[in-house]
Amino acid sequence: MPINIPRGKTDEVIDQIIDALQKYAEQHPQAKIDLYRQNPVSVRVRIVDPEFSGQRKPERNHKVWTYLDQLPEEVQSDISTLLLLTPDEKSKSFANFEFDDPVPSQL
Repeated sequence: MPINIPRGKTDEVIDQIIDALQKYAEQHPQAKIDLYRQNPVSVRVRIVDPEFSGQRKPERNHKVWTYLDQLPEEVQSDISTLLLLTPDEKSKSFANFEFDDPVPSQL
């Protein structure tokens, strides 16, 4: 499944994040990945993956950061939000509501 950018456009940092997460997507074909730039210094990433079921947040983070750790530090530092949810958690997560309908940036 392709990685989706639900708002805005791509840039060099987003392209690098997409490249890193493409490997995750290939190995986890049921995962749905969305990302976008919230403001000049903030990229939000959401991964909804049924394979997260039964895993605690540290386990999920470790699984995904295995891919993101390959990015340069200055690219990693732009990732301000990383939501790692199961499909069932998506409809219950307040952070997910903010991801879908973000408060406009004050920058």
